[in-house]
Amino acid sequence: MKKSVLTISLIFLLNSLIAQTKIFIDSVTQYIGKSVTVCSQVFGIKATDKVVLINLGAAYPASPLTIAILAKDFANFTTPPAEFYKNKKLCVTGIVELFKNKAQIVITKPEEISLVE
Repeated sequence: MKKSVLTISLIFLLNSLIAQTKIFIDSVTQYIGKSVTVCSQVFGIKATDKVVLINLGAAYPASPLTIAILAKDFANFTTPPAEFYKNKKLCVTGIVELFKNKAQIVITKPEEISLVE
């Protein structure tokens, strides 16, 4: 029974990884509701006690994509995201949503972001 549950879980995980579409940041609004991977330079970060907002592609308000990390997920990050991702180039994977007519991806754990060297 454990093996079948593990096998099914692995199949779902692999399927979700394969389903990821890597897109250019300029086309992010064409993928609302879809799971994508986007790579870009961080142009600014705003941190409050409720959320960290990471602007990709351009400085706010012209940023084509914002990564949002909510306060309930801060503990999942060993280094505060506002410090760790500052001035970095990174890739983020998640579902593109609209928030106040702007594209965003809400992440909950550091595995959803990878640094680009």
